[in-house]
Amino acid sequence: MVSACVLAFSQSALAQQADGSVYTDMPAEFHISDASFDYTRRDVMIPMRDGVKLHTVILVPKGAQNAGMLMTRTPYNAAHMASLGSSNHLASILPGYDNMPDVITEGGYIRVLQDIRGKYGSEGAFVMNRPMRGPLNGTDVDESTDTWDTIEWLTHNVPQSNGKVGILGVSYDGYTAITALFHPHPALKVSVPMNPMVDGWMGDDWFHNGAFREEMLPYIYDQGATRKNTVEWWNSAYDSYTLFLNGVSAGAVGKSRGMDQIGFFKQILAHPAYDSWWQLQALDRLLPKEGLKVPTMLVHSLWDQEDNYGAIAMYDALRKNSDARSNLWLAMGPWNHGGEIHAASTLGVVDLHSDTGLYFRKHVLSPFLAHYLKDGTVPLPARVTAYRSGENEWETMDALPSPDCDSRCSILHFQPDHGLGFGKPPVNAGQLSYVSDPEHPVSYVSRPVISKGQAGSEWRWWLATDQRNAAARSDVLSLTSDVLTKPFTITGQPLMHLTAATTGTDGDFVVKLIDVYPDEVAQQPAMGGYQLMVSGNILRGRYRKSFEHPEAIPANVKQVYPVRLPMVNHTFLPGHRIMIQVQSSWFPLYDRNPQTYVENIMLAPKEAYKPATISVDVAGSWLELHGGTKPAL
Repeated sequence: MVSACVLAFSQSALAQQADGSVYTDMPAEFHISDASFDYTRRDVMIPMRDGVKLHTVILVPKGAQNAGMLMTRTPYNAAHMASLGSSNHLASILPGYDNMPDVITEGGYIRVLQDIRGKYGSEGAFVMNRPMRGPLNGTDVDESTDTWDTIEWLTHNVPQSNGKVGILGVSYDGYTAITALFHPHPALKVSVPMNPMVDGWMGDDWFHNGAFREEMLPYIYDQGATRKNTVEWWNSAYDSYTLFLNGVSAGAVGKSRGMDQIGFFKQILAHPAYDSWWQLQALDRLLPKEGLKVPTMLVHSLWDQEDNYGAIAMYDALRKNSDARSNLWLAMGPWNHGGEIHAASTLGVVDLHSDTGLYFRKHVLSPFLAHYLKDGTVPLPARVTAYRSGENEWETMDALPSPDCDSRCSILHFQPDHGLGFGKPPVNAGQLSYVSDPEHPVSYVSRPVISKGQAGSEWRWWLATDQRNAAARSDVLSLTSDVLTKPFTITGQPLMHLTAATTGTDGDFVVKLIDVYPDEVAQQPAMGGYQLMVSGNILRGRYRKSFEHPEAIPANVKQVYPVRLPMVNHTFLPGHRIMIQVQSSWFPLYDRNPQTYVENIMLAPKEAYKPATISVDVAGSWLELHGGTKPAL
């Protein structure tokens, strides 16, 4: 028997569809019942000076009054970044990329997230790292004008704010945090570029000293092909080593996936050297000319697998000017790319014994933001806050040591028996040789190499992976010191003076500085004998004299290859040893050098790839350790 209430409902529903049509489930516009939410959300389209509108999400804490605004401008989907969790609580929807719920919610900030031009909800055309207005951009708009126009709108249309705006972001969003500093809006009170893209040729995402970062092709594909990243990179091999080896050159791999339709990929193919196209958009060249008018904290990760050049290069460029120094701060810690915004008690498998990310956010970042976005009474952090790995301690400084080698530098000389020493350089020490074969390049992590974003990938921590597999190869020179009897501390960017000859007419030179753990580590047995890379870099041999003007290497003639390594703030502890590894490939992170000179390596034909014998002159090779203190061995 049908109940009376069910029958009544059925008759009512039928009555509403008297024309015989099926009733619809979906209302014309659904209104969220958000009375219990501790925040309100606004999705707005903010007009720029040229009429283009940018999609912006504004998250306002309930009851906010006179609150500072904390903005991020991103190509990574603002709507998604504002809904990383399903909850009626602001802190629960923010955990994830570029958001730090503890900093944002405990600080009481209004969170602003904006899609940059041409990405996701914003109008306009996307340009990878859109150049600033000038020789490479003849329009009236760039990321700085879009930031200015956005802030102007926010200050007039968010009544809960105090009119003060801060900008921060990681990686590309760190890039936009820097571009905001060009002709800044008066309401922009603070900027925090974290792991920023600064110079894509010298040492950030795209190249390192001329060697192309082949593993970044999927990123260029995903970001550059469609507005909403609806077309995704596809693999033809589980092991990226196999994929790129079979593909021959980076250009050929990209073209096989239709990337010659993407403007940025075509620009990379057209500009393999450090020509004016790269120089005119390098932010560490441009911002010092503009001047630093806004308090800025650069954040650097000491094991940043993507952008380990930008923050330090920008810091060194800005600190040369006294006016800029008054607005300049630096923080650096034992993190991978963006690791500072998460829990960070480990460095890969290395136990740090404390949450270094939490320490940074609580003791460095939060007070810095509060000082400038609130009433100015919160004390500022030190000008430089740095984590010293090895000893696993935080320290503060007025400034980093000079990047130039001074009286505190130590010189670590190669020795003929695959050793390293701090004494006088050896005399007539001969050569150490290896054969570099492009058909069997040295992998940057153990195979299989799983691409970034795939299950099992070591991408996040590849800089901290054990280097013993490389040391076991015959095409990798490994030179090791005696066991240290006292701590050895360095702060700065090591500089390798490598003297070598090759039977080829081109070649790459990879240098790695490694902390070799004791054979047994009682507190963490799996770390026994671990080879932790504390810094490493690559130099494409054709650029040994000039980054702008490549030239072939004369076969069988000694040449000097100056390889600048990324920032180190590390103590080699007693019982450890210091190791330097030298090799000529780091694949497929970097594209293979054919080792015969061709005009453009990114388009090198298969027949150009030839084995070469590399002979390193022992007496003519040494590493300058900046800020070092000579140890006892």
